[in-house]
Order: sequence, then C-alpha cells, then structure tokens
Amino acid sequence: MALQVSLEVHPKRTFAWALDWPGWCRPAETEDEALEALADYLPRFRPVADRAGLPLGQRAAADIEVVERLRGDATTAFGAPGAVGERDHDKLTARQAERQADLVEAAWAVLADVVAAAPAELRKGPRGGGRDRDKIVDHVAGAEFAYARKLDIRRKPPDPMEATASAALRAARSGDPAGPKGWPPRYLARRVAWHALDHAWEIEDRSDLSL
Repeated sequence: MALQVSLEVHPKRTFAWALDWPGWCRPAETEDEALEALADYLPRFRPVADRAGLPLGQRAAADIEVVERLRGDATTAFGAPGAVGERDHDKLTARQAERQADLVEAAWAVLADVVAAAPAELRKGPRGGGRDRDKIVDHVAGAEFAYARKLDIRRKPPDPMEATASAALRAARSGDPAGPKGWPPRYLARRVAWHALDHAWEIEDRSDLSL
C-alpha cells in the first residue's frame, strides 16, 4: 500500500506528514523536497515503529500518495507543523487509539534513549546557536504540558505527564477536539510525537550519535 501523506504548504516552508505514523514528519522549502526528506528519514523513524511493535517495511516510502494539501500559516513558517486536516477529525477505533498511543510512547522512549547517550554540551551551529541537551529536554517537557491542554488533559500527580497523555489518547474515540481551542486526538498524537523526535534527531545530529 502507498504511504499516505499530508502536505502543509507555506511559501517559506512545507511539512510532509506520514498520516498513519505519528512523528514521521519532515520539513523543506518545497513540496518535492519535503517528500524526499520524509522518505530519507525512514531509517531514522524505524526504531520508533520497532519499539511500538509495528511493522514498517524496508520500502515503506517507495510509493507515496499525497492525500491532503493544507495551507500553512505563521506556525508553519516559524518551523512547526500547525495545520489540522480533515483526516485528523476521523473517529478512532479502540485499536487505532492504542496504535496512536503506542507510537507516541515510542517517540518519547527514543528521545529518552538519545538524551541518555548524548553529552550535556552539544555542538553549536555555524553562528554558535542551539540549546544544549538539558535545555532541549526542558523545552520538550514544557511543550508537552501545553499540547496536553489541547486535549483537555489534566495531570494527576504523582502521575507523569506522559502517562496521563497516553491514557487519554488510548481512551479517545471521537475525532472532535475536547474544546473550542483544542486539537483532535489524531493531530495531538502527530504533533507530540513529531516534537519529541524532531529534538531527538537534533540531539543525535549535534552530538554525532547513531542509535
């Protein structure tokens, strides 16, 4: 079967999403370049699928079908995928909800593995920019709380945020947002997994890790 992909298009940047694989998402300047980047990242996304116990064939990106083109906005141009598509409003069966949660948990676990293996100080960019490891971890944790509120998730101490969000995703059935400013569960899963993996791959690249 073809890999179903959604494109989020802005004049400055395009994101390509693998719709059935939360977290597998790459940006580039053009549609063709974004699709190429998505295919190139198959080997880097495979550990997420493996950890979730889901088969991802060697040629999973050989046949790509673009099923949605969404208009990007300022969030897209800034560097984060922000468009919610029609497919994100599809209802979830119990099995689909479990799969979404499994992949989100796997993305978090891959990030944790990368962080554990990385040095505290990461290589800087050409102009000396970029957060070090612990600052990236703090940034991701802070974003998770903001994202969770989009599904009306409330953490119950001492449960960690990850456990609370995962439980909410597993219980999700409706494709509708929890509130007027909320996100549909499918989109929330994709956004959370993307953010964790985007920073995991950043840490790998800036510390010469190969996990």
